[in-house]
This record gives sequence, C-alpha cells and structure tokens, in this order.
Amino acid sequence: NGHTVVAVFLGFILFFGFLNNLIVLILFCKFKTLRNPVNMLLLNISISDMLVCISGTTLSFASNIHGKWIGGEHGCRWYGFVNSCFGIVSLISLAVLSYERYSTLTLCNKRSTDYRKALLAVGGSWIYSLVWTVPPLIGWSSYGVEGAGTSCSVRWSSESAESTSYIICLFIFCLVIPVMVMMYCYSRLLYAVKQVS
Repeated sequence: NGHTVVAVFLGFILFFGFLNNLIVLILFCKFKTLRNPVNMLLLNISISDMLVCISGTTLSFASNIHGKWIGGEHGCRWYGFVNSCFGIVSLISLAVLSYERYSTLTLCNKRSTDYRKALLAVGGSWIYSLVWTVPPLIGWSSYGVEGAGTSCSVRWSSESAESTSYIICLFIFCLVIPVMVMMYCYSRLLYAVKQVS
C-alpha cells in the first residue's frame, strides 16, 4: 500500500541522509583545511539535516510502517517543532551562504577569515529559526498530524485567525524572503560571470 512505498523512500532518505551528513562531519573534524568560516555554514546545514534524519525521518518512517502516527500528541508537537526548526536553519544558512558568495565575488570583498562573523551567522540562523518555530508551542497556531496521518507539522488547514496569521508570517519570513535573497545573490553572480566572459 501507499504507506509501505513511503516507508521505503523514507528508509532510503534516512540511511543516505544520515550517512552523507556524517561523512561531512567526519571530514570537517579530520581535515583542518576544511575548517574555514564559509565551511562553518556548510557544516551548520549538514548538522541540521542530520538532526532531521535522526529526530524526524526516523519517527515518520516508523509511523508509515505502522500505517498511522505512533508518536502521540506530545511526540507530534515535538516532531513538528524540530523538523520545522531544523528545516528553517538549513534554509537561512543557504541564504546567508548565497550572500557570502555574492559579496565575495561581486563586491570585491576578500573571502572572510573571521570566525566571529561565521559563528554569528550560524547562531543567528538557530535563533531566527527558534523565533518562528516556538510560537506554535505557546499558542500562536499549533503543530498537528498532517497529510496521510504519519507525520506532523504546523496545522496548515486550521482556519483560525491565529493560525492564518502565523502561516502567512512563516511563509513570508521563512520561505519567501530567504528564497528571494538566494535568487537575487545568484542572479547577480551569474550576471557578473557573464560580464567577465
């Protein structure tokens, strides 16, 4: 049935997602040359993706095997919170990385060797994510079972004013703005490369 197919796909994602991100982590620890400020952002993305595999994909995989959500109400809130949090961390880190590449190549800035800025960017991505993922835990919208009933997220279908306002803000500040930053930075980079060639 459908749950079995989803479980198989999630099993692959869980195995290869965890393995690939673990390899990145091991390489980062093993080779000092990789430990530069820009790679701190890549490491941050890798860690947040690995945490999604451990805390999110595992539970969704098990739920699909059973054909229903098995984590209970508290597990559903936890799952929705951590997956949203780690996902936003990755997206914000990608936006910051795109700006770093844009500023290095088009604004004639030297590639930063300042770990302080990199750590601020990493810490900032986590704080920004928490600002947007904690509110459903304290009453501005909520987390609940979604889709096929084997995973949890923000209650997208709720029609209350609180949920609607939260979803609009989440969409604008955690998807539209980061994606627009990336599109702007990479389009400017592409333009700069075309000018040179």
